[in-house]
Amino acid sequence: MSDQYNDNLKDTVRLKGLVVSLLGSKDGTEVIKHQLKKGRSWGLGPEEGWDALEFVYITKGKMTSKKDDGDIVLQTGDHLSCSPVKEVLFFTADEDTEFIYVTSQPVFLRYSQIIRKYMGLAVEVEARDGYTADHCERIKTFAMKVGTKMNLSNPDLYILNWASFFHDIGKIKVPIEVLNKPGKLTDSEWDILKQHTTFGREILHETDNPFLIEAGKIVEQHHERWDGKGYPKGLKGEEIDIRAAIISVVDSYDAMTTDRVYRERLTEEIAIEEIKQNSGTMYNPKVVEIFLEIIENR
Repeated sequence: MSDQYNDNLKDTVRLKGLVVSLLGSKDGTEVIKHQLKKGRSWGLGPEEGWDALEFVYITKGKMTSKKDDGDIVLQTGDHLSCSPVKEVLFFTADEDTEFIYVTSQPVFLRYSQIIRKYMGLAVEVEARDGYTADHCERIKTFAMKVGTKMNLSNPDLYILNWASFFHDIGKIKVPIEVLNKPGKLTDSEWDILKQHTTFGREILHETDNPFLIEAGKIVEQHHERWDGKGYPKGLKGEEIDIRAAIISVVDSYDAMTTDRVYRERLTEEIAIEEIKQNSGTMYNPKVVEIFLEIIENR
């Protein structure tokens, strides 16, 4: 497992662009420090049966939660208080940001367990599948750019953030000899590989986390096709969740521009042309349009 998803200190969890440290806890109340790199995201969301006071105080930097009725901007010295949280608040750091998060119900143990177990598992899957550990992050980062430009709501972005990182987690249940077979898969091997989307939904469902359960539904759809020829359910057009459609395009582009066990990477120009040619057949045309705008303006 990559060191970036592990930490020997039980009260600190490190991810790429995010460090979370439990500063103190007593009687269920926790004080947690977050260090968030520019461009990285963090969110709060309501849960059934959760009635905690949640308080955020910005000690350094600036982060923004985009909303139709006006953005919420928090910068050095600002604070936010909710009791309980009634809507998803999904913040993106406009610059390197640090903040103190106080909650009257314990969240750190559950949060750190999810990060260490499931995010580490996702990275392990990509290594088994011939990718680098950055593949999950690349998919998440690019998917969030597309989703933001498409003006997805805070709740949709919050789920997309999870689903894009965990999109291939189900491959942990696929035999390594199938994942890394250098030649063409047999029909039976292909049938096994295609099950990874449903395996992914099942794995995330087992977390009992409502947001990851919702993300699992997106994970299961990310190989559906606009023309209905995808898997596992043969969904087509608008039947496919827009968040899954975003992951489909981004994942295809990253796969084409990455060295794989069965072929060398394609050039960006060839990969982009492939995406264009399959708009309206494999991919949601609107997603392709936004994706290409982002690519061209990098």
